[in-house]
Amino acid sequence: MKYKLLGRSGLKVSELCLGTMGFGTEAGWGADAATSFAIMDAYANAGGNFLDTANMYKLGTSEKIIGDYLGNQDRDYFVVATKYTLKDNITNPNASGNNRKNMMRSVEESLKRLKTDFIDVLYLHIWDDITPIDEVLRAMDDLIKQGKITYAAISDTPAWVVAKGNTLAELMGWSQFIALQVEYSLLARTAERELIPMAKHFGMTVTPWAPLAGGALTGKYLKGDKGRIKPESNRLNQRAEKITRVVMEVADELGVSESHVALQWTMSKGFQCIPIVGATKVDQLKDNLKTVDVKLSPEQIKKLDDASKIELGFPGDFFNEDAVKLNSFGGFYDRVEKR
Repeated sequence: MKYKLLGRSGLKVSELCLGTMGFGTEAGWGADAATSFAIMDAYANAGGNFLDTANMYKLGTSEKIIGDYLGNQDRDYFVVATKYTLKDNITNPNASGNNRKNMMRSVEESLKRLKTDFIDVLYLHIWDDITPIDEVLRAMDDLIKQGKITYAAISDTPAWVVAKGNTLAELMGWSQFIALQVEYSLLARTAERELIPMAKHFGMTVTPWAPLAGGALTGKYLKGDKGRIKPESNRLNQRAEKITRVVMEVADELGVSESHVALQWTMSKGFQCIPIVGATKVDQLKDNLKTVDVKLSPEQIKKLDDASKIELGFPGDFFNEDAVKLNSFGGFYDRVEKR
């Protein structure tokens, strides 16, 4: 794999991130420790170095498995990203949320489970709509100064909150968020309305979760395998089926798997993007790793774009109206260009 810089930093990470939410067998599914080790071995052997986990994945088991694995590896080779926010114990009312107290407590627990002295990237997992964003960034900056985390990042948060946070950080001399983790795929493009333009403005790398829409974009659900997806899910409706069939057509044209097409599409959209690829089987990961060798033509990208197009709403669609551009701005732009 090739390496990319993560946001406006000098941190080099592989072009596919390994999602480890399935490491552990709690809730009746997932990979046991031995299989998880084999998956990480295959990923590292392919040049992968970017691991994504969270304090709550498999009730902490994901972090524990990664910690056991790193004990036998070159720790500095790997870039470990974890998250805080969601409750991982029931001992106190501040065991969840974005507040400073929970952040400090959660990071200490993650460090123990990961058996490491530092976390490379710490994400705020999900916005709680309570904690001031300056409290979050000041606390993350303190952890960076203490050497317990190296970079700050954020996930599942409104664009205006992230924008306010990075602006405050720039003004105050705090470390800014360098990555934004959101749901993004051919079936879920609403992040294009505000979140992705905001990330582009601040030079943040987008790390999409569910880039394969829970497997829906591989076409397996059209073949009768509903898995754990609920029948009413937007991953199984008529729109999803239409988009998935176009993915299957493009895959046939290229002679590759549907997952390669869906993943490569997220990497071909004109902004910094490193999709998170989860796996509970080695063969599953090895197949997804082949994505880096796939290239989509402009015509194929347009075909996928057209099939999955969404309404941007206001003001996105308003900006795209040719009549508005012509009547309101056209003459002005003409005058500017002539000068």
